[in-house]
Amino acid sequence: MVVDAELGQFGDLLFNSALAIYVFAMIMHAVEHALLRRTGSEDEEQARVPVAVGTARAEEAGLSGEGAAVAADLDARDAEPPARRPRSRAERFGRTGVSLTVLGAALHLAMLVVRGFAAQRVPWGNMYEFTAAICLVAVVAWLVVLRRRPELRRLGAFVLLPVVILMFLAGTVLYTQTAPVVPALRSYWLAIHVSAAVIASGILLLAGVASVLYLLRRVHENDPSKLTWTSRLPSADVLDRVAYRATAIAFPIWTFAVITGAIWAEAAWGRYWGWDPKETTAFIAWIVYACYLHARSTAGWRGPRAATINVVGFAVMVFNLFFINLVVTGLHSYAGVG
Repeated sequence: MVVDAELGQFGDLLFNSALAIYVFAMIMHAVEHALLRRTGSEDEEQARVPVAVGTARAEEAGLSGEGAAVAADLDARDAEPPARRPRSRAERFGRTGVSLTVLGAALHLAMLVVRGFAAQRVPWGNMYEFTAAICLVAVVAWLVVLRRRPELRRLGAFVLLPVVILMFLAGTVLYTQTAPVVPALRSYWLAIHVSAAVIASGILLLAGVASVLYLLRRVHENDPSKLTWTSRLPSADVLDRVAYRATAIAFPIWTFAVITGAIWAEAAWGRYWGWDPKETTAFIAWIVYACYLHARSTAGWRGPRAATINVVGFAVMVFNLFFINLVVTGLHSYAGVG
């Protein structure tokens, strides 16, 4: 199999460019967070202004009850659209951060595509590519959430922080030049099993960040004198919903990854399950996330208890990615994926 070294180098350039842009995007989001003065979405607060004005006019006209509601609604419809209002400095920095994130994601995707063409295989055949792919999924998942809930833009710096750290480690400690995969990985299961693991891991990264922020936000809500910087975050309930929905989406994908991994193991090694360190840790992560979803639906375990379980699951995933792949010797050690 011929490897295009020059194309692989171009892919590395795209990777470094995406990382640099993510850093700038994270800085923009951090500035936005620092400029925010109060809890709650500025967009939501501005959207309530026309209604408040309409209510005041209704009161001046002597209307009340249903008449006041109709008048407020009519005034709100006639009011200037929210998009025309002057944007605050915080919002301008935040929107710049989102634009940079989109640009970084485009370069990030291009890097994986180029890397795949250079090596003539799927671009997640080693730890460097695997980690890069997980980070891309996490960023895309974040942009999808942001598309549906623009007020969550204030989480941008916290989502990009682990992405930047992981990509920095991938580009330094885990970096591998473009090359064919080892013979044991030359199977169509690489595209199926590892793809599922990448997608699930990326979405679970977002869920883990949301749960960590939820726990910190709860500390402030219980005692406003503590962790005052978290007052600029969305409410604890919103963070809890983000973490739950992301985990609920990722869990069946992770289940599919575990099942297809067992099928691939039978084809490669003649057994479905051999309690290899990677297999065992992946199964432990599955159990932890299953416990989280069950706890989240149980009244007595909702809130901090369930969020703590989700954070533990995220920690197990990180442990599986680095310690198991790089330190523990097992059947997966040669590739760092699976």
